[in-house]
Amino acid sequence: MTAGELVLVVAAVLCAIGFAALIVVLLRVLDTLREVRREVDQLRMETTPLIRELLATTDEARATVDEARADLERFDRVLGSAEAIGDAVGGRVARTTFSAPMIKAAGLARGTSRTISRLRGTPKQTSTLPVAVTSIDGVGALEVGSTDSSPRRKRA
Repeated sequence: MTAGELVLVVAAVLCAIGFAALIVVLLRVLDTLREVRREVDQLRMETTPLIRELLATTDEARATVDEARADLERFDRVLGSAEAIGDAVGGRVARTTFSAPMIKAAGLARGTSRTISRLRGTPKQTSTLPVAVTSIDGVGALEVGSTDSSPRRKRA
């Protein structure tokens, strides 16, 4: 055997040992990949129901949020209507609505107190604050306080 042939035989043996080692390593990698695949399948089997439940919960949550948003928009419209009504009722409308009954109630109270004092025969008390009815922009308003310094007429 010549030196070239010896080198060729040694190289062939070393390649065979290298291929054998490579096959052993590849078989171990293949076993590890099979084990990883089994674990992934098991994990998938465990998580699939959880993911489906999560998606169902997400759909329910989305539906709940949409319903809450619709309720909030409806409430906003109602609140806007209430503000518009409050603005319309405020001021002149409220004065017009409540002034006439208040004027009548004040007049009735004053007349009743005068009648009672006349029936009792007691002198008229001037210490109470008189109620004056005035007109503001054509709408009756109620003012409490002294009206003027002129003497009052007696009714018979």
